Amino acid sequence: MTNIAVAGAAGRMGRAIIAACQGEEGLRIIHAFDRAGSDTVGADAGELAGVGRIDVAVGDDIAATPFDVLIEFSNPAATVDHAGFCADHGRAMVIGTTGLDADDRAAVEAAAARVPVVFAANMSVGVNLTLKLLEIAGRALGETVDVEVIEAHHRRKVDAPSGTALAMGRAVADAWGRRLDDVGVFERHGQIGPRADGSIGFSTIRGGDIIGEHTVMFVSENERVEITHKAASRAIFASGALRAARWVAKREPGLYDMQDVLGLADA
Repeated sequence: MTNIAVAGAAGRMGRAIIAACQGEEGLRIIHAFDRAGSDTVGADAGELAGVGRIDVAVGDDIAATPFDVLIEFSNPAATVDHAGFCADHGRAMVIGTTGLDADDRAAVEAAAARVPVVFAANMSVGVNLTLKLLEIAGRALGETVDVEVIEAHHRRKVDAPSGTALAMGRAVADAWGRRLDDVGVFERHGQIGPRADGSIGFSTIRGGDIIGEHTVMFVSENERVEITHKAASRAIFASGALRAARWVAKREPGLYDMQDVLGLADA
């Protein structure tokens, strides 16, 4: 049995993970916690997730109950703190937090030198298959096409472009042998001049309750290829995170992503 802890238990993803874990063979929620002062502290995690009582009270201390794998969908500062704890105590991690900066990512990488960590901008199996398709398209079409990444999310999302959009742009840039930091275009306003060859443009939409939609367009003079993924429910992210937790519990220290979990890394 793999014992799971859930950070950010009161958040949408935390609740989705708790709900999805019920009935999963070989996985058990043993600890759920949220920020100190949250009015959810003390509530039953299962009741909070809408699946009935599971006799796991939401706490505010990561160290309160020993666990095997931490599933982390919170905020960058908390993620860095929790990565340090897991590294110090030999606990594996699955990280789906977005909006991490270079220093935050370096902290996660340092933790992964000591414990196994799956770190992915998107835990969806479909999204990660899409990333592989984008890699193939990027290699096949090369820099002769114009590439645009368009993403849409709910109005409460605080980071832009989304971590998934960045991962999609990075998949294409990597296929070109380029760095996304060098070819990404994230702002357009006013007299910007003609499009630069070999660039990857990003457009962001925020509104309503859109869970997540991403389209990458490869545009030439005579044809256009579009690769799209649309999420209909957060359950796809929770299911992927649990699949990652099951996988990472058996790994050696290292930094992995969902391509590794799904066996797509060398496909």
